[in-house]
Amino acid sequence: MSKVTFEELLEAGVHFGHMRSKWNPAMAPYIFGEKNGVHIIDLHKTVTKLEEAAAAMNQIAKSGKRVLFVATKKQAREIMESRVKPLGVPLITERWSGGMLTNFATIRRTIKKMQTIDKMFQDGTAETMSKRERLQLSRQRDKMELVFGSIVEMTKIPSALFVVDIRREHLAVKEATKLGIPIFAMVDTNANPNLVDFAIPANDDAASSIDKIMQVVTDAYAEGMAARKAAHAKDKEQAEQHAIEQAKPKKAHKVEHSEDAE
Repeated sequence: MSKVTFEELLEAGVHFGHMRSKWNPAMAPYIFGEKNGVHIIDLHKTVTKLEEAAAAMNQIAKSGKRVLFVATKKQAREIMESRVKPLGVPLITERWSGGMLTNFATIRRTIKKMQTIDKMFQDGTAETMSKRERLQLSRQRDKMELVFGSIVEMTKIPSALFVVDIRREHLAVKEATKLGIPIFAMVDTNANPNLVDFAIPANDDAASSIDKIMQVVTDAYAEGMAARKAAHAKDKEQAEQHAIEQAKPKKAHKVEHSEDAE
């Protein structure tokens, strides 16, 4: 698994925190000092925490489990989509809908309704409706797509949550906590790291910082997925080889009969 360096984090501006007046005392262990009234994050601590989070992400992917990624702030949306979409895992970049986790059954019904509307347009059922009804149906579908389009394939509650800004995504954090779902998160100096399981001390506002952290995390997840795929391929190959060996005709054992001497 690739390692991130202190210099890489420094160059990405991961160390810049918030104004001292906005700090959360719980972040004290991760603050190196301050400059011009702005807290500076200890990047040595960030390296350690990021590596721990990446290793855990790698193991989650190896086990075939899925992580739900959440980042609705403007500067994080495009980064989240570009880094996460290739993994084929669910993500939320528009807004967190209340009950996304704690009322998952209702969310699934909404998604199924969206899929039903799609089918109506595909099989021609919508054509039997009036123009006004079709327009209303289309608008309804567009609204659902905005919020739920990126989690259509999420058929069950995720095994973990990754959040870019826990203050902004407090509803997601609250729901995951209630259900006992492990939370990975970028935590800036104005937030409480004790609210999540894997806190990564980092600037959660600058695009360069978000991108660097997301790069490390998603690379680790991708490596875990690749390792799982390779293991499955090896198991399949071994099973096929075993089947071939079992199918081979058995060689008859030659039995020598000795004659009694007269």
